[in-house]
Amino acid sequence: MLRVNARPQAADGVPALGASVQGEAVTSPTVVAVGEELVLDNGLVRAVIDADGLVISLVDYASGRDAIAPGAAGNLLQLFRDIPNKWDAWDVDEHYRRVQEDLTDAIAVRSVVDDEGAAVVVERSFGRSRLIETLRLRSGSASLDLDFDIDWQETRHLLKLAFPLDVHADRSAAETQFGHVFRPTHTNTSWDAARFEICAHRWIHVAEPGYGVAIANESTYGHDVSRRTRADGGTTTTVRLSLLRAPVFPDPDADRGRQRLQVSIRPGAGIREAVDEGYRVNIPVRTVAGAHEIAPLVRVSHPAVRIESIKLAEDRSGDLIVRLYESEGARAATDVTIDAGGAADIRFVDLLERELDPPAGTTPLTSGIRTTLRPFQLLTLRVSKESPQGQ
Repeated sequence: MLRVNARPQAADGVPALGASVQGEAVTSPTVVAVGEELVLDNGLVRAVIDADGLVISLVDYASGRDAIAPGAAGNLLQLFRDIPNKWDAWDVDEHYRRVQEDLTDAIAVRSVVDDEGAAVVVERSFGRSRLIETLRLRSGSASLDLDFDIDWQETRHLLKLAFPLDVHADRSAAETQFGHVFRPTHTNTSWDAARFEICAHRWIHVAEPGYGVAIANESTYGHDVSRRTRADGGTTTTVRLSLLRAPVFPDPDADRGRQRLQVSIRPGAGIREAVDEGYRVNIPVRTVAGAHEIAPLVRVSHPAVRIESIKLAEDRSGDLIVRLYESEGARAATDVTIDAGGAADIRFVDLLERELDPPAGTTPLTSGIRTTLRPFQLLTLRVSKESPQGQ
């Protein structure tokens, strides 16, 4: 069996955009009952789930820190009344916060060990809706994965997922296309207060110097981040994801029915790990039948440089288009190595595949180029098997 990785970075021992033979798991995740609590452990992360199915502790062994704030619980589902003043299906108005219900009661909490790892399955019921939440640790993974199977039957309600984190974060980093945006966690100005709901694509990250937490998703864009000072003097930074809404205009049945959602939380993560999580959740490694490893078509030497796409040119010439970007907001000097069966010509083009001058300092290599990307720079290469005009 082969493991195929379509992500722009190595994962689980599989090269980016390549395939390797499936190996044996180094460690097997376990789930152990300790009193009324269940403890998930895979040697990298330890999660403690209480009798209500809430994560009351999440420790990564590399730092030894607990990501969950003292006395709080992660993966807390919260139901809000959601009646915007106007534009029912488009707006989220700040007054939704006035009516809140924490969904803490569980119908059942049970442990599972299967081929995917160790898991805790939680069943809940609220209003006219039901959900099954699976909290899972996989072998070799530094993240706790949450899989929601929800029969959503509410009207004019907003369902959020909250993670109160023991992190003193003055800002959050939210992914946008080919980069990320920083936003403050405080509400010192009217502009800050107006950002009570913010957008993040595949991940959001909060951190203090030396420690951070990344939360990734595969289908959620709305988030809110706030912070408060606890009685013990510490700071709790709460990250919440807007999972589901139930507007009645223009479609009175919007979002009703069965919904599948995936979220992951990675303690002890920096921006680089947050980017990794976003790709992992959205483009998982696949296992297929195969005879041998497959080398990746394109490689980069700097981990902050991500290969976003590889495709054929729009003019049907057979040329290869390689699009990559710098993902961490810093300069990155990288070698781009291309194995295209003897590529003879590499040119720089824009997003419409029109030729551009090479960036300053770019040098050719035997099978690629060496170049430096500016923070968040997007770079597109056109690879031909023959030099222009047959040169």
